[in-house]
Amino acid sequence: MGQQNSPVTAAPVSQQERIVILDSLRGIAILGILLMNMPAFALPPPVQHDPSVLNEWGTIDFKTWNFIQWFPEGTQRAIFSMLFGAGILLFIGGKEKRLDGMMPADYFFRRQLWLIVFSLFDVFVLLWSGDILLDYACLGMIMFAFRNMPPKRLLIGATFCFIFMLARENRDLYHDKETIYLGEQVAAIDTMKTQLTFTQKEQLSAMQEFKDKNTNESKRKRMEKNIERNTGSYKILYEYRTGRYIDQLVTYLYFGLWDVMLFMFIGMAFFKMGILTGQASVKTYLWMCVAGLGVGLTISYFRVEQMVDARFNWYEYTKQVSFSSYELSRTFRSIGILGLIMLLYKSGWFKWLFALLRPVGQMAFTNYLMQSLLCGLFFYGIGFGMYGKLQRHEIYYVLAAVWTLQIIYSNTWLHYFRFGPMEWAWHSLTYWKRQPFRKEKNSGTLPV
Repeated sequence: MGQQNSPVTAAPVSQQERIVILDSLRGIAILGILLMNMPAFALPPPVQHDPSVLNEWGTIDFKTWNFIQWFPEGTQRAIFSMLFGAGILLFIGGKEKRLDGMMPADYFFRRQLWLIVFSLFDVFVLLWSGDILLDYACLGMIMFAFRNMPPKRLLIGATFCFIFMLARENRDLYHDKETIYLGEQVAAIDTMKTQLTFTQKEQLSAMQEFKDKNTNESKRKRMEKNIERNTGSYKILYEYRTGRYIDQLVTYLYFGLWDVMLFMFIGMAFFKMGILTGQASVKTYLWMCVAGLGVGLTISYFRVEQMVDARFNWYEYTKQVSFSSYELSRTFRSIGILGLIMLLYKSGWFKWLFALLRPVGQMAFTNYLMQSLLCGLFFYGIGFGMYGKLQRHEIYYVLAAVWTLQIIYSNTWLHYFRFGPMEWAWHSLTYWKRQPFRKEKNSGTLPV
């Protein structure tokens, strides 16, 4: 019976069913993600996160790096993960009310499987090695099992993910500390009197490799090699960027599992609590903002200072630091920034801004892939070849241009069409039915 009803009842949500603030939040997050991704598009490793390589000390480039690392770093991806978690509830919730049997789950898993295909397109056609769609596709299917949990249990799930993520982060820190400690212990042995064992030679080699990798000379060589690969032929560029993605894939899926699920859990809980939909009190958002930014920015300040004190020599940084606080800082900052955004929304003074960014969020999928296309064409060798040619602060001029284009394009496009082009393709494939594309007069159907 569900299968007979599905062609009629299964469709994207109507205009009346949409939650306006969620679209605006997606718009803010998708533009914010590019803020975080610009160094990876434009600057070679290790320059992306290390201003010491090009001696940026005391310049506007160093101040730019410092601000990004201290305040927004990692937060927009976190907020977008929250919104993806909320989107799972939005997508499946309405269908479970209208459809029988397994049909809601069928549509959901079909949606997620197509997202895997689009992820492969982003990586292997648009050549974006920092793609996160595969993570959302795979982990979203896991989160499906938690959709009916109450907010309290969802937050407990988030807490477990946070603990696992923090533990993994510090496990890696202390693994590196052990590498240094064991290697330095062997280095202190008088080899004129004592012959090193095979294990000791391995420990010494591992320590020396870690140490040598962090010399400025080694960093500059890696920088030059990466510039050559990114500005060379399509074949070289393809092998390099897809290879980087594949090399990081298993590690990141394992490491990032807790990271992504942490914020999906929070997003699902916040959606059910009315926090993401603007229904919570001003006092709630104020507490989120003050506590989140107060704690997060304080921890972030000391974390950044430790990196600067070590002059970005990760060998020395690892020896000096006793606790890795990135996830701790990022979680608090993300909640704080979300609280700040919602305070602006509740104030009513920024209706124009949220209205302007709403179409960007409705076309978030299209805009995410468009960022890969536009930045690839501008920075890679197969396009204008500007990779590694701009100073750190100058890459954000490109960011401003892309933001402006996407805001204008999204608002103009949705004036005439119901969906962004990629949203239309995704919905059509999900429902096995070609969705109406152009807007008709008084049309009320828009994408999730």
